[in-house]
Amino acid sequence: MPIFKSTDYKFYSKFIENLAKKLTKFYHSQLSKSFKVSNKLKRKGYDPVTSSDRAFEKFIRNEISKKFPDHQVIGEEFGHKKSKSDFTWILDPIDGTRSFIIDNPTWSNLISLNYKEQPVLGLANFPILDKYYFNTSKKCAYVSEKGKKRKIKVSKKTSFSNSKVSVAFNGGLPLNKQKKIPKILKMMQFPCTDALSYAHFAEGKIDVVIQAVNKIWDVNPLIPIIKASGGIVTTWSNQDASKGGNIICSVNKDVHKKFLKILKPVSK
Repeated sequence: MPIFKSTDYKFYSKFIENLAKKLTKFYHSQLSKSFKVSNKLKRKGYDPVTSSDRAFEKFIRNEISKKFPDHQVIGEEFGHKKSKSDFTWILDPIDGTRSFIIDNPTWSNLISLNYKEQPVLGLANFPILDKYYFNTSKKCAYVSEKGKKRKIKVSKKTSFSNSKVSVAFNGGLPLNKQKKIPKILKMMQFPCTDALSYAHFAEGKIDVVIQAVNKIWDVNPLIPIIKASGGIVTTWSNQDASKGGNIICSVNKDVHKKFLKILKPVSK
């Protein structure tokens, strides 16, 4: 069976890094001023989308199509472009649309390259922060901030008792279920800021991130970065995170195991 080789990592990570720079330039040149907001859910709730979400996704799809016209693409706004290719790009043009609307700089462009349905390369680009995260192999992840790049690693020696924990239920865990995990509620002492929390985890600034109801485009781009920085990422029921759902990432096996046990009452 063909495998994703080291030369593939080098080739595609270069494309991803260049794309991050292009996306930031695109934002500042065209999308940093006015935009329109609409509600995807209409009367059933509030799930905002902006004209900038759609503009970003069109831009990303165009860049991919120019370089890899036969690849599949799955995007939050424009669906699935299917082909027979083993390569699939998964896109969240603006992760954190609510943050984007109120000019909170934690929103990002999330992009993953999946090979045979598994995420192998990821990008989390934060245009306002002039910062992006990506991986170049299974074991190397980087952050580039204001043009300076450095390797990142999770804080592997952290214990359960002194873990810095960031949690967001995103409306996906009702209050009656939250009451079943009081220990988590007590430990959630650090803010959860969209995908930036996962990125900060990969940098070693946070030790555990717990989020509910992540879609595939919310988490696939971050999985390769998390793993390459030494972290562990699964669902709350210890299943494959690439399918989306309720997600947890931890700095080591011991911490991960203990948090999974605490989450068990709400993991089904």
